Order: sequence, then structure tokens, then C-alpha cells
Amino acid sequence: MPLALHQPQLFEPSLDACYTGPLANFTPPLIGGTPPLEAFKTARWRDTDWLKQDLARFAEQYPDGDPRAVVSIWSKWHFSALTVPALTANLLLNRDLPMGLDDLQVIFNEKGATSRLWLLHEGTTLTTHDPFERFATLIQQHWAPLIEQLAAISGAAQRVFWSNAGGYLDYYANALAEHPLANRQAIESTKALLEAKTLPNGRRNPLFQPVRYFSPKGSEEVKRVRKLCCLRYLLEEFDTCGTCPLEGCDLEARKRAKQVTS
Repeated sequence: MPLALHQPQLFEPSLDACYTGPLANFTPPLIGGTPPLEAFKTARWRDTDWLKQDLARFAEQYPDGDPRAVVSIWSKWHFSALTVPALTANLLLNRDLPMGLDDLQVIFNEKGATSRLWLLHEGTTLTTHDPFERFATLIQQHWAPLIEQLAAISGAAQRVFWSNAGGYLDYYANALAEHPLANRQAIESTKALLEAKTLPNGRRNPLFQPVRYFSPKGSEEVKRVRKLCCLRYLLEEFDTCGTCPLEGCDLEARKRAKQVTS
């Protein structure tokens, strides 16, 4: 039988009220009412032409940039914008936000990247600690269909985008563990999701261990390293990031990155 869950009370804080402590520098999503004029439905990304048009706007800042890297970076903006409120509601308030691709609306910044969300409501009460069920809306109804489209358009492997998404799940779950409203059982569910090699249906879990932690020999420092490169160094504007698994932006690293996307 599933573990008994804490049921929300009328005095529990709104999602907006949770944006303190480790969330103080983030902007909460807009909820209910009439969406801003600049917001648009992410459901349109089920149409390849619409998604290509929106990605082209972001790509303007990277003339002749490798499309795999451009789309990967765009996805990181989008996945980060999704993960913060989704985990905040899930891990602090025990709620599942309406983040399916057909329910959500987003607002782009001036560069064409997702900067804010508009949600239908504050979410529905979660009734399980099963990690796959707790995050089913975000993973199955948004990430999965979108990642399939992004991979087809960019030429990058789907696992590059899953690595981007999983990296944010790991990072923000650890950050929210320090929040005064943190639900420890819910946080453990997140960790269980990222440590499961397979899905309930027996297929490979694309979110399995997106990042790894280790201490270099002779050092007490704990390093956080992605399992897969996000490919950003393929753009002239960037070098490898601080969590990149590649050892440098050199010829050998480029060869290894191509292997990741093949």
C-alpha cells in the first residue's frame, strides 16, 4: 500500500509564497486568469513547423551555429523554467502542476527562450510517493513528446535532451532539500527516479543518473559532472561548461561529442 501522504490544508502557502530561501532569485509562474498577450500555448510545438519557427528565433543569436548545440541550449532554458515550479509544487506542497504540453503556456524573453510560465491552476494533490507517478505529467506529457521533436529537428540524440532535463531535476531537488517546507519523502522519490535504471514497463529510464558526483584523487572537493555533454561548446560563443564530462574543447572532445549524438 502507498505511504500515507500529508493532505494540503487551507492555510498551506500558495506556490508563489514558496519562492523564498533557495528560490528567492526565481520568478514564480503566473497562475489562472487571462494569460498575457505575449504568452502562447506549448501545444503548438506538436506541429514541427511551429517548433522550427520558435527555435529559429532563438538561433538568430548564433549565426551558422551547429543546430544540435543551438537546440540543446534552448532546451536547457525551457527545462529549467519548467523544473523549478514543478519541483517546488511537488516537493514542498505535494501538488502536481498542469504542465502537460497541451495545458501550458509560456512567455519568451527577448532572445526567444522560455522565461516564464502561465498555468491553469495551482495543481492537484498527489496521492503517491511512487517516483514515476509523481512526475508523470512533467515527464510523459511534456518532456517526452517535446524531446522527440527536438531531436528530430536538431539531429542531436534524444539522450542529450534527457540529460539536460535530468540535470535540472538533480540540481533543483538538491537545492529544494534546504527549503524549510521540504518534504523529505518527496525528495527521496526524486532521487529514486534518477537512480532507477529501468521504467516500470521494463524500458530504459532516460533520466538514469544524469549527473555523477566524485572526489578527484587526493582532494576532498566533490565535483558534479554530467553524464553527457550538452554540446554547447560546438558554438563559437561558448567553451565547455563547469560540469562537462569532456576534458576540453579540442579535436578529441569534438569527436567524442559526435559519438554522443550519433
